[in-house]
Amino acid sequence: MKGSGLPLCLISAVFYLFWTPSARLKTLHLGSCMITSSLQAIQSGFSEIQDRQPKDEIIDLRILRKTQPLQDTKPAGQCCLLHHVLRLYLDRVFKNYQTPDHRILQKISGLANSFLTIKKDLWLCLQPPAAVVKALGELDILLSWMEEMD
Repeated sequence: MKGSGLPLCLISAVFYLFWTPSARLKTLHLGSCMITSSLQAIQSGFSEIQDRQPKDEIIDLRILRKTQPLQDTKPAGQCCLLHHVLRLYLDRVFKNYQTPDHRILQKISGLANSFLTIKKDLWLCLQPPAAVVKALGELDILLSWMEEMD
């Protein structure tokens, strides 16, 4: 009886991927959500992009502030906030990033795929009917913020 070495190879490959330091998975606890991701691999991909990216010349505007981390947000809002930030990066940043450097485009694609996976997991945690009611209930706060921008 001849057996194929394929199953053994697959098991070995999976074992290798999950036990190498570069593939370490981290579990994020966001309220009732638990997301597992390889933040180390995402950070590594970003570092390569950051090293080759032009310097940010817009110093008077920040999209994200280091002084207001996600941990300062209530657990119930962390999941929703992260979902929207990831959507911003997926819909606006990664889709519109242009460079002639194919290696950077591959890294951007890898980051986008990682973000899509995390976003998918976050969506599974969100309770859409409750989120809609909550967002509509706080629409007055958004309108007040917009009025204050004037």
